[in-house]
Amino acid sequence: MTSGLWHLVLSGVWTTLQLLVLGALLATAVSFIVGMARTHRLWIVRFAAGVYTEVFRGTSTLIMIFWVFFVLPLAFGWQLVPMWAGTLALGLTYGAYGAEIVRGALNSVDPAQCEGGIALGFTPWQRMRKILLPQAVPEMIPSFCNLLVELLKGTALVSVMGMGDLAFSGNLVRLALQESAEIYAYILLIYFVIAFLLTRMMRLLEHRLKARAGKTPRPHVLVPEPVGGGLS
Repeated sequence: MTSGLWHLVLSGVWTTLQLLVLGALLATAVSFIVGMARTHRLWIVRFAAGVYTEVFRGTSTLIMIFWVFFVLPLAFGWQLVPMWAGTLALGLTYGAYGAEIVRGALNSVDPAQCEGGIALGFTPWQRMRKILLPQAVPEMIPSFCNLLVELLKGTALVSVMGMGDLAFSGNLVRLALQESAEIYAYILLIYFVIAFLLTRMMRLLEHRLKARAGKTPRPHVLVPEPVGGGLS
């Protein structure tokens, strides 16, 4: 490829990375807000959070992008730029999946921990901040890692708005060179490298969080069995 076409691909990589970071930030915020609301003591809060989760998990991300970019301007008279429209659609959709990760991790914490917090006079927010989240967050990281990779792949959907992400730029290069196999091989490789780096960073984060929470696996020590088969 010529330098101009490579510049187009690199520009698409930069756009994809921006979408990934912004979408991940929004999805993380939504995940924790809705996920914690799913464990709230008031049923109306749990119900509202449950409705949001089911609606956004049960709809297509592509159709959500169409709604945000094409339908909302007709309803409200204002138009989001493609970057913010894509960020909003991806963040809200993947945030609904993340909310279930947060809810499941919070519910997996030993109830005795919360009972201890109540005995100490902690408020619900103090129990959440000092007891539940420090133990639950390390358990969320593997699932959030998978969700982040899915979000990366989902960024390709913004090309329907004519946004110059990696998938859109790769298609322009394909049309210019009339060569599909080589171009799409490069695009697949770029997506793989980004996903691989994300996975490694999330594993490092998981290790550090578990170490901070005192959950680092201890080395296995072999204990010799008693001679003669044990106690008689």
